[in-house]
Amino acid sequence: MPAVAKAVAADLSALNPAQAAYFQANVKKFDASLKPWLAAIASFKAHYAKTPVAVTEPVANYMLEAVGTDIATPFSLQAAIMNGTDPSPQDVTKQNGLFTDHKVKVFVYNQQVTDALTQSFLNLARKNGIPVVGVYETMPTPGFTYQSWMLAEVNALEKAVTSKVSTETLQAVQ
Repeated sequence: MPAVAKAVAADLSALNPAQAAYFQANVKKFDASLKPWLAAIASFKAHYAKTPVAVTEPVANYMLEAVGTDIATPFSLQAAIMNGTDPSPQDVTKQNGLFTDHKVKVFVYNQQVTDALTQSFLNLARKNGIPVVGVYETMPTPGFTYQSWMLAEVNALEKAVTSKVSTETLQAVQ
């Protein structure tokens, strides 16, 4: 997002050079507002790098990669779920084994898009004591800013790893 903010400010500055200083000041303000989130990412990575996780689809993969997790779900399964196609039986078997063999510490799923297959993964994770973290592809319920949304997702992941707490629905901090 810092790169997007910088690019938007550059484009707006080109369109309205008289306001360039204003746009650049807002980029600095935006970048500063991301510090708690970036600190949470760095802290997770420093303490829990290589934590194995399973996912339904790649909606949270950038975050999971930024915090240093090891995404164990085959990308071909993630792509099939994302695209609404049937994954291969081999991929489903591998995903199921991640839960039954306790090869992952957390299951991260897109709680805005579920079907019978993703529900079966949720049930299997719960049955095997794997904490579940629901992530969002669009900003959840009112009360969130971009910054609080992203921070809440990293915090939910950390709670899952450290305390085996599932967070399937984010709540805005009031």
